[in-house]
Amino acid sequence: MGFFSSSTKEVPPVQEVPQHVAVIMDGNGRWAKKRFLPRVAGHQRGLESVRAMVKACVRLQINYLTLFAFSSENWRRPQEEVTFLMSLFLEALDREVKKLHDANVILKLIGDRSAFNAALQQKMIEAEAKTAANTGLVLTIAVNYGGRWDVVNAMNQLMQARPDLKQIEECDLLPYLSMPYAPEPDLFIRTGGETRISNFLLWQLAYTELYFTPTLWPDFDDDAFEAALSSYRQRERRFGRTSEQLVDGSDA
Repeated sequence: MGFFSSSTKEVPPVQEVPQHVAVIMDGNGRWAKKRFLPRVAGHQRGLESVRAMVKACVRLQINYLTLFAFSSENWRRPQEEVTFLMSLFLEALDREVKKLHDANVILKLIGDRSAFNAALQQKMIEAEAKTAANTGLVLTIAVNYGGRWDVVNAMNQLMQARPDLKQIEECDLLPYLSMPYAPEPDLFIRTGGETRISNFLLWQLAYTELYFTPTLWPDFDDDAFEAALSSYRQRERRFGRTSEQLVDGSDA
């Protein structure tokens, strides 16, 4: 996969179906609380929504799906919930990767892996390697990820690789960000009713269409996804241009 350009430098192609969808899967704990269940039950149920979302993207020929599974700030949650999330992630890697591979899905994992134990880090490496040669949907899972970490990490890598660089351009930094293999998201979805991006893909969401829904993630089904896609189809994506330019096809 080659590197994609920046939406602030070049106008990307606009299609009726988004090429890249990014999702903050919020509301698992509240879904469980409404049913008088422990919060971890919501995370288990949320995994079913992940499966459904992957299938929908494959069916709709959406090429990239990025899911925010665990942020760098989620370590602040109760210890028992963090422990469960880590075990659920390990279990999902064991159980789901073969299904993804059979479906021709490429799995990518982004974020700071240094906080995870050696067994989990090895599972992550194996999962990516197993699906690397596939040619279908690129599914990216962000774990222990933060948008500011992404930019700082990229800067540190760039300075190490090119210590003599005196002035930095966007094109210099892009290869070192977490997702140089994917175009910037066309559509961002956050479930659960909150209307913020919570340190997710800060660089990459510069010109992404934002969609917020009160639907809790475990309830986010095909109909809810279609509502998000319908909203996206009604957006006018100008990338700094005027509406008149879009009508006459001019960039002037």
